[in-house]
Amino acid sequence: MNFNIIQKLLSYAFFAITLAFSACLLGGFIMGEVWEDRSIQGFFYSILITLSLALVLRLGSKGETTNKNFFRREALCTIGLTWIFASILGALPFYFGVDNYSFIDALFESASGLTTTGATIIEDFSKLSYSLFLWRSLSQWIGGLGVIVFFVAILTSLGAGAKILFSNESSATASDFEQGRIQDGVLKLLIFYVSLTALCLVGYKFAGMSWFDAVNHSMTTISTGGYSTHADSFVYFDNLIIESIAVIFMMLSATTFIFLIRIFEGSKDIYKKGLEVYTFYIIVIISGILITLSLGQLKGTIDLITIREAVFQTVSIVTTTGYSSANYDLWLPAAKILLMFLMIIGGCSGSTSGGLKIIRVVIAFKAIFRTIIQTYRPHKTIITRVGSKSLSDSFIHNVVLYILLLFTIQGLSVIVLSLLEPNLNLISLFSTIQSSLYNIGPGFDAVGPFNNFSALQDSTKLFLSFLMILGRLEIYALIVLFIPTIWTRYS
Repeated sequence: MNFNIIQKLLSYAFFAITLAFSACLLGGFIMGEVWEDRSIQGFFYSILITLSLALVLRLGSKGETTNKNFFRREALCTIGLTWIFASILGALPFYFGVDNYSFIDALFESASGLTTTGATIIEDFSKLSYSLFLWRSLSQWIGGLGVIVFFVAILTSLGAGAKILFSNESSATASDFEQGRIQDGVLKLLIFYVSLTALCLVGYKFAGMSWFDAVNHSMTTISTGGYSTHADSFVYFDNLIIESIAVIFMMLSATTFIFLIRIFEGSKDIYKKGLEVYTFYIIVIISGILITLSLGQLKGTIDLITIREAVFQTVSIVTTTGYSSANYDLWLPAAKILLMFLMIIGGCSGSTSGGLKIIRVVIAFKAIFRTIIQTYRPHKTIITRVGSKSLSDSFIHNVVLYILLLFTIQGLSVIVLSLLEPNLNLISLFSTIQSSLYNIGPGFDAVGPFNNFSALQDSTKLFLSFLMILGRLEIYALIVLFIPTIWTRYS
């Protein structure tokens, strides 16, 4: 294991977090906060601690950061450690800046932000300053694209190591880019991400949001994170235009970014490779119609408000953003069950959304269909394809194994949570785990759209924080940290 390069890459991540803290500190001053404010002092202490750690790691490392002896195990270890330490350091502004806030509470809020889960334990939003609101939103914006992705786009010294890092940190893969340096492709991805955020910000502002609300919500929309500056989320605005803009940008953010970039570049071949994207939009349309009908059955009529609520919540849930424009916990069981399945499915690979990802669902169903056919025609050779691309048996096996592993972790986690929180009912237990593991945020019942996670025990908050990071990294990059033999035996 090349610990030297891991140490250097961690120092870069810590420097990036320091810059993020500094931006929030500056934003607080611009919004009228002063040095005497606890939140401002909290950010100052956080900057000192994070910067000191970054300098210690950087100065303590030796040699140049190159791709020499940089293998998959180093990439997975770097990614896992970066997300764990980023969550810990991201908790500092909350811990130092909010009264009666334990470090466990701060860690939960930080992990929820960076993983774009959007679950919160904040009961009184008036306790948060402008600078802390900015950090909540900025942490989701950084986590949406990925902590690693940001400095992969900048560091040219990583060489081939950049490809390994990107492929294991993002749900996209390096092969999604055309030939050339991986940094060029990732930089293009970063520019698209920033541009999409800017467009969303302008849209929100002209639709009636204040500049502060527009800045925060643009970051949490594009990252499909769902943090809002108001306890009532989008109910606070009660504005059809604002909700429409949110729906458009949530959908775009849950669409494979490389697919969108190729469209904007004028590529004609990309339309033949959009099976996942087309499936995603079909699922959203059908689900929106079904939930509208269910909601109409509940209300006795289908009017504009019914359609607004159904469409907004369908998109918010399937993209794993987690905004709320209505209390869907009061809807009919059919609508809630459908929303529960949408939470699991999530958006497209290579986007900022969480969940299982549409492409895995497509591959799993194709594998099931192939197995059914081969049951009756065992000697028939069937090639499984996604678009024009044929899939190997080993690739299909890995996808099915990942789904099985994820569902196993979900089931075991429900059991663990039932022991930690014996007073929660089955729906609350299941939705709490689901909202954390699939990075959704709100769930049902005790953790419904207008409730929060503050009533949970500290041990539960730690456990859920772990699940958030586990889900965001799609299991392997975090699990590898707890299997030391992998560090020494495999490259």
